[in-house]
Amino acid sequence: MITRRHFNTLSATALFASALSARASTPMRVLASPGCGCCHAWADLARMRGYAVTVEELTDPEAQKSARGIPLDLASCHTIEVDGYAFERHVPFDALEAVLRDRPEITGLAVPGMPMGSPGMGDDPAARYEVIAVGGKAGSGTVYYRAGTEQPFAGRW
Repeated sequence: MITRRHFNTLSATALFASALSARASTPMRVLASPGCGCCHAWADLARMRGYAVTVEELTDPEAQKSARGIPLDLASCHTIEVDGYAFERHVPFDALEAVLRDRPEITGLAVPGMPMGSPGMGDDPAARYEVIAVGGKAGSGTVYYRAGTEQPFAGRW
């Protein structure tokens, strides 16, 4: 006999398995600075979440980032390409996955600076920093997500 508890557990397990399956079919390309440990740490976290990650070295960072619509004032050590979007620096997975799910008319997301606790920089869910949407409806930059807050998407356009 299936109890409510068993049903809830099975439902949660199926949902988690479905999310992993969808992620595994989503190729993610990380363009990393040669010898940068945080780039590879971010990629390892993406793999742990089930993404199919490949890592390549940046050969001409300025040109490669500009070609993907990343403003150079937000450019950093790694750029992630996934499903038509570009993500710069240590973008948290909740924000990245919201973009992939909701498909906003933007180029992508960027995290100013290299905040301690962001994915690849210690991965502390309580770390506070802003994630900026760029391109398209976001123009040259609009706050999309506030990491480490109770309502990280509050005020999202």
